[in-house]
Amino acid sequence: MTAIAIIGGGGMIGRKIAHRLQHGGLAGVAALEVTLYDRVFPGVGLTGMNRQRIEFGDPAAARALAAGRPDVIFHLAAIVSGEAERDFDLGWQVNVLSFWALLMALRAEHLASGGTWRPRLVLASSAAAFGPPFAAEGIDDSFICEPRSSYGAQKVIAEHMVGDFSRKGFIDGISLRLPTITVRPGQANAALSSCFSAIIREPLRGRRAVLPLPEDTRHIHASPRAAAGFFLHAATLDTARLDGRRALNMPSVSCTVAEQIDCLRAFAGSEAVALIDHRPDPAVSGIVCNWPQRFRTARAQELGFRVEARFDDILAAYVEDDMAADRSEALP
Repeated sequence: MTAIAIIGGGGMIGRKIAHRLQHGGLAGVAALEVTLYDRVFPGVGLTGMNRQRIEFGDPAAARALAAGRPDVIFHLAAIVSGEAERDFDLGWQVNVLSFWALLMALRAEHLASGGTWRPRLVLASSAAAFGPPFAAEGIDDSFICEPRSSYGAQKVIAEHMVGDFSRKGFIDGISLRLPTITVRPGQANAALSSCFSAIIREPLRGRRAVLPLPEDTRHIHASPRAAAGFFLHAATLDTARLDGRRALNMPSVSCTVAEQIDCLRAFAGSEAVALIDHRPDPAVSGIVCNWPQRFRTARAQELGFRVEARFDDILAAYVEDDMAADRSEALP
């Protein structure tokens, strides 16, 4: 039996991973036991899954999770970009100090096992780990990490912790630098990038959406479906192939906001586009426009990570996977 722990399992990507595990399993693994860890869980879906309510800053919770000796740990819990920028203390507490407590608990359990237990840990990192100036052709894994946000700084530090704990043999870790995950179903979160999803999701629900960015803003995207695939692939990847460089830029689709809107128009017509309200917000654009506009991901692709080819495909994934549920929630 392979035990899998999803920290942040009540969130959107955590639920997507759990759903894929529940219905498709994990490559090369015959039997799974999946446990979701989070502060809160949605009221519907994922029936039959083990759920544990935890506070991420509680060292006792970290020790209890480690004591279960899961084979694979997906770490998705975070204070996201907008909230981490507004609440400096909370961002560092959850994204760095609580993660440190978890790693120390995993190290202690590894040592208690006599070195026989060494979990695969897959960390959700971010494109926000980078800061400008960027090359026009995009950046690869070797580009220097000089973030322009607290969230980005916290993710860079977490990546280095994963690398060092892996080098010492306490865990077998890998950090996935995610593009913006679009189109996110459900309600918007506190991420500054949430507008990229909102301008698609809300008009398709018949609701107005606010666009705080110029239409010529270029950004990188992957669907929730692709994001879940990234984590599942990383769970069984031979990390010896990483040559000690355990942080990877994930494949993505680079497009402008205007190109997103063109895809929405082609799918739902000008009436949907008319529901987008342009309200420039220099505070939002000042951070988002300092994130990468293009990733060069030959390394990740050679390792087997896959993403959509165009934004049309990302929109199609949302339509197939989540639009019906989102529309039903929008009904009075």
